[in-house]
Amino acid sequence: MRQTKRWSFCEFPLHLYKIVNMDKKSHWESVYASKQSHEVSWYEPDPYMSLELIRSVAPLPVRVVDIGAGQSHLVDRLMEEGHTVAVLDISSAAIHETKNRMGSEAARVQWIEGDITTLADIGSFDVWHDRAVFHFLTTPQDREKYVALLKKTVPVKGFAIMGTFGKGGPEKCSGLDICQYDAASLRSAMGPSFCLIRETEYTHTTPWGKPQKFFFAILQRIE
Repeated sequence: MRQTKRWSFCEFPLHLYKIVNMDKKSHWESVYASKQSHEVSWYEPDPYMSLELIRSVAPLPVRVVDIGAGQSHLVDRLMEEGHTVAVLDISSAAIHETKNRMGSEAARVQWIEGDITTLADIGSFDVWHDRAVFHFLTTPQDREKYVALLKKTVPVKGFAIMGTFGKGGPEKCSGLDICQYDAASLRSAMGPSFCLIRETEYTHTTPWGKPQKFFFAILQRIE
């Protein structure tokens, strides 16, 4: 019997994935409207690495914003631990599904829909967490806009916890080009306002068992 290959979003060939001439928002709306949360390669039922890093800098409840949260379960866990949480995503479909999953608890979350490179202000937070967005910013201009908003959002002595594809990891995700990072390249991208205080490599396993190299870092704003 002929077997049909099941593609993950990070493996799916660009010419098959029909995202030609599709802007960023339309792309991610299509992804989240067509797939269940456990059917995307970045799904993780237990976001333990993110939680461990957040706990290391915030042992007591603080204000946390999760950048590009999608349908992640991190918001649920952070709420359980008493944090004040905001969720930011470009996709209204992702936000809608996460709200539905959380039920009445969703009213306690600040929901922000928008493109991180076009938002002027999202408020003030002690911890900025991103496991989903930064590696998709492939131009210096977009990275500069990201860092500018990060500096506006996180005060001096606050923290940014960054999870990106690591060196030797995927070169594309969801049919889109990405950037891979290690300590030196992430430190350079973040600029002199942030000091890298912890780094670790991490292997994420997709729902269909494929390992992916990630790089996680904690940076503190110093100026």
